[in-house]
Amino acid sequence: MELIQTIQELRSKLNLLRNEGKTIGLVPTMGALHDGHASLVKRAVAENDVVVVSDFVNPTQFNDKNDLAKYPRTLEADCELLKKCGVTYVFAPSVEEIYPEPDTRTFSYPPLDVVMEGKYRPGHFNGVCQVVSKLFLIVEPTRAYFGEKDFQQLAIIREMVRKYPFSVEIVGCPIVRESDGLALSSRNTRLSAEQRVQALSISKTLFTSVDYAKAHTLSETKEFVEKSIETAAGLRLEYFEIVDGNTLQAVNTWDETEYVVGCITVFCGDVRLIDNIKYKE
Repeated sequence: MELIQTIQELRSKLNLLRNEGKTIGLVPTMGALHDGHASLVKRAVAENDVVVVSDFVNPTQFNDKNDLAKYPRTLEADCELLKKCGVTYVFAPSVEEIYPEPDTRTFSYPPLDVVMEGKYRPGHFNGVCQVVSKLFLIVEPTRAYFGEKDFQQLAIIREMVRKYPFSVEIVGCPIVRESDGLALSSRNTRLSAEQRVQALSISKTLFTSVDYAKAHTLSETKEFVEKSIETAAGLRLEYFEIVDGNTLQAVNTWDETEYVVGCITVFCGDVRLIDNIKYKE
């Protein structure tokens, strides 16, 4: 495994491999890697000849400067994990390498990017698309791997690939959870021991709601989840939406679509956690 910090060096190495007919897998990350990331990487290694993992905290997708400052940066530990997974190259550029000048490109994919995270984090998805599009242009991957925990992000990236277009296959990978159900997240490291226990109410409520939904209307299920989180110790609900998994638009009945997903964002202290659950697919 090699650690590469410049675009020129990475392109040079990948061009040689591409000319040999090698397939290239890309796993974009912001570092602070955990077993969820490892699951993406292992799948990429299994399905491609060469795997590039980017380790870059992208400033343009943070609408809160404090959140950017607090985001964990653990490159040395990340590299140890990635080496065990069989990665070929870790791409860990500086901000100046990725953005030698301000990126003024605008990516807009309504209605996908104006609801949920798009509503509460204005500019977030534009920043995501800026950096992911740059990585696609740099790496020219055969396949790129993203986790379903960031469900809305995955839908928007698929749309960006359709519209741009990039010749890359987007592979969505299931949420990876702790043994007690908590969705793995780099932000979990910011939780205190007490908050870590409190945060379990998020996944427990979502799991319970799947059974609840079998005998209740969609609106009753939505109310059940909202009240459960709002009354849980240490948690503050930002939103819970039950949406069509393709359009991300809110649905009113279970029969409205064959793909129904519940997406939630909750603050545990000042740590913002996201999760989702599938009701129909």
